[in-house]
Amino acid sequence: MPELLREQLQACLGAAYTIERELGRGGMATVFLARDVKHHRHVALKVLDPQLAASLGTERFLAEIRVTANLQHPNVLPLFDSGEKNGLLFYVMPFVAGESLRAKLDREGQLPVDEALRIAGAIASALDYAHRHGLVHRDVKPENVLLSDGVPVVADFGIAKAVVSSRVDGASTNPGLTHAGLALGTPSYMSPEQAMGETVDGRSDIYALGCVLYEMLSGDVPFTGPSAQSIIAKHLTEAVPSIRDVRDSVPLNVDATIVRAMAKEPANRFTSPAQFAAALVSALRVEPMPHSAALTSVAVLPFANMSADKQNEYFGDGLAEEIINVLAQVPGLKVAGRTSSFFFREKDVAFEEIGRRLNVGHILEGSVRTAGNHIRVTAQLIKVTDGFHIWSERYDREMTDIFAIQDEITQTIAAALQVRLSPEAATLRRPTPNLRAYAAYLEARAHWVRPTPESMVRVKECLEQAIELDSKFAMAYSLLGAHYTMLANIGFRPAREVIPLARAAEQAALRIEPSLPEAHALLGVCAGTDFEWNEAEREWRLAMAHEPVSRDVRFWYGNHYLLSMGRCAEAVDAMARGLEEDPLNVLYRHHFAVGLRHAGRLEDAEAELRKILEIDENFPLAVNTLGAICAQQGRFEEALTLTGKAYALTPWRHPVIGQLAALLVRAGATSRADPLLEKLGTGEEYGAPTGLAVFHALCGEFDRAADWAEHAIEERYPRLVPILGPLLRSSPRWPALAKLMNLPG
Repeated sequence: MPELLREQLQACLGAAYTIERELGRGGMATVFLARDVKHHRHVALKVLDPQLAASLGTERFLAEIRVTANLQHPNVLPLFDSGEKNGLLFYVMPFVAGESLRAKLDREGQLPVDEALRIAGAIASALDYAHRHGLVHRDVKPENVLLSDGVPVVADFGIAKAVVSSRVDGASTNPGLTHAGLALGTPSYMSPEQAMGETVDGRSDIYALGCVLYEMLSGDVPFTGPSAQSIIAKHLTEAVPSIRDVRDSVPLNVDATIVRAMAKEPANRFTSPAQFAAALVSALRVEPMPHSAALTSVAVLPFANMSADKQNEYFGDGLAEEIINVLAQVPGLKVAGRTSSFFFREKDVAFEEIGRRLNVGHILEGSVRTAGNHIRVTAQLIKVTDGFHIWSERYDREMTDIFAIQDEITQTIAAALQVRLSPEAATLRRPTPNLRAYAAYLEARAHWVRPTPESMVRVKECLEQAIELDSKFAMAYSLLGAHYTMLANIGFRPAREVIPLARAAEQAALRIEPSLPEAHALLGVCAGTDFEWNEAEREWRLAMAHEPVSRDVRFWYGNHYLLSMGRCAEAVDAMARGLEEDPLNVLYRHHFAVGLRHAGRLEDAEAELRKILEIDENFPLAVNTLGAICAQQGRFEEALTLTGKAYALTPWRHPVIGQLAALLVRAGATSRADPLLEKLGTGEEYGAPTGLAVFHALCGEFDRAADWAEHAIEERYPRLVPILGPLLRSSPRWPALAKLMNLPG
C-alpha cells in the first residue's frame, strides 16, 4: 500500500516534484521527502489518507489550508504548496533536516528544565502569532514540533481545522472525528472541550501545550491508558498530576503553570499563549533570586494621616499597600513587604537605618489629607544613601480619583528607578469602585493585623459592611474567609463551626474573581484543616498558577501544607523565600522558626526566635515556642520563665496552658499547676484536648498524650502537626495518629 500510494502520488505530481522516500506516517497523513524540481530544494510532501480525503470537500479543504500560507513567523513552518489530483489531497512544506521533538523525547526522555521551558516558550510564541491571525492549531503534539538547528518550528497549522471545516459526511457525527473515526487531535494532548466535540478556541492549544511541557519534563504524557477512550476520560475527569511527583527538581511555579494551562474549564487557563509564555519566562529566572542588594529596591512606608479623622489612616495604608502589590510584580525590582515597611510607622528612624534593616536602596513616603470629597496626597521617593529626593509630587483630586493616583505614583516610581512595569502590573487589581466599601475593607485590614478577640469582632463587622455596600467585592469575601480561618487557628471558635463558613466565603470570592490566588490558598488551608490533602494540593497549585507567585501565598504553602505533609526541607525553603523581602514580619519569622524546629534544626530555630524577640520582646508566639524548645532540650527552668510570660500575654491559648501546667508540675509547683488544669477541665472546651496532649507529653505520659491527641484530631484543631509533632513523633502511637489525619506516618 505505501509503495502504491507513492506511485499514485508521483503520477499526480508530474515533473514538479520528485518523491525520494517516505519519512513517516500518522493517523491522517503520510509524509514523503521530495525534491522541488523548479527551486532545487528538498521539501516535505504530505498526502492525506485516501479514505479521509474521500470524506472531505476538496475545495473547502484547500481553501482552509491556504490560510496557513499567510503565516510568517520564525517558529511556524510555512506552507509552500497544496493541491488535489485524482482524489489525493496533498500539501507541501519545507523539509527540516533536524529531528522532531518526538524523536528527541524518545531518545532522551526528560529534558533539562531550562531547555524544556525554552522549547515551550517558542511553541507558545508560534501559537500566539497564529491565534492573532485567526488560526487555531488543534493538534499540538511533539510530532508536530520540528527542531531546526535546535530552533522549535511548529508544523501542520490549519490541517485539523481544514479537515473539520470540509467534512461532507453530515452533521450527526462528532465534529472532532473524521469519517473514518479518526480523532482530530491526539488523545494524549486533547483538551476536554475538543474531546467532547465542542467548539474550540486558542485555549485548547494552550491545554495541549501544557501536556507537551509536562511530557518534556517528566518523560511521559500526563494521562495514559489502554485505549484512546480511557485517556480521553482521564482528561475529562482527573486532576492534573503534579510534575513534582515525578521530578521534584522542577520549580513550583513551573508546576503551577502547567496546572493552570491544563485547567478543565477554558476560562481558568491562560487567556493567550503570550500569557503562558510570560509565565515561562518568569520561571526561567534562576532560583533563588540574586542577593537582594544587587537589585533595584524600594520600601513603601505607610502614608501619614494628616487629618484628625482616623479613617484617613486606613486610606493611607491602603494606598501604600496597593502600590506595594503592583511594584512587587515588576521583574528585577525588590520591594519590601507590607509588614516590614509598616513596622516603622510613627517611629523616628533615619532613612539610612530603615534602608539597612530592610536592605533597600530607596524609600517612598507620603501623606494623605481629606476634606469632604477632596483628597490631597503627597509622595516623595528618596535615595537612602544620601537622602536625595529623586522625585516628589502633590495630588489634589476628588476622592473618586484615589485609584488613578495609585496608578500615577506607581508608574512614576517605576520610571524613576528605571524598571519597566509588566502589562499585568501596569494596572492595579481594582478592589471595588465603591469607595465606602473600600474604606470598610481597609479598616478591616487594619484590625486584621492585630488579632485579639475584640479586633476580630470588628474585622467581621467591617467586612460584612463592605459586602453589603458592594456584593461583587471579591477581596472582601476572601478576607472574611481568612477571618474565619484565623478564629480557628487562634482558638477563638471551633474549626468545625467556622471552616465551613470560611469555605463559603472563599467560594463566593471565586465566583466573582475565579483566579484569585488568595482565595484558592485559603481553600487549601480549609482543606488541610479537614485533612483533605488531595483537595488541599489542588487548591495550592491553583493559588500558585499565576505569575509572579505572591510572597504570602508561597509562605502559606510552606507553612500550612508542606510542613504538615512532612516535607520539611521544602517547607523551610518556601517560607525562607517568602521572608526574603519581609524581614521584620515577626509572625512569618515565628512560623519559619517552627518549620526549623519541625525539621530538627533546634539551634537554628532558637536563634531565629531570639532575633524575633529583639524586634518585639513581647511577641507571644515566639516567647512560647522558645519555651517549648528549651523544654525539649531539658532546660526546664528557662522554659518555665518563658512559658509563664507567654501565658500572661495570651491566657486563652490552650496549648500554652498545657505547656505551663506541665512545666510547673515538673518544677514541683503542683498547687500553681492545678488552676491551669482546671481551665483545661475534662477536655470538652474547644482546644482543651490539644492543651491536655501537650501537658501529658511534657510530663512523659505519652500514651495519655496520644489519647488526647486523638480527641484534638477529632475536633480538627488547626496546626496539630507543628504543635504535637515534636512531642509525639517518636511515640509508637504517632503512625496511627498520622493516619487519622490522612498523613504519611
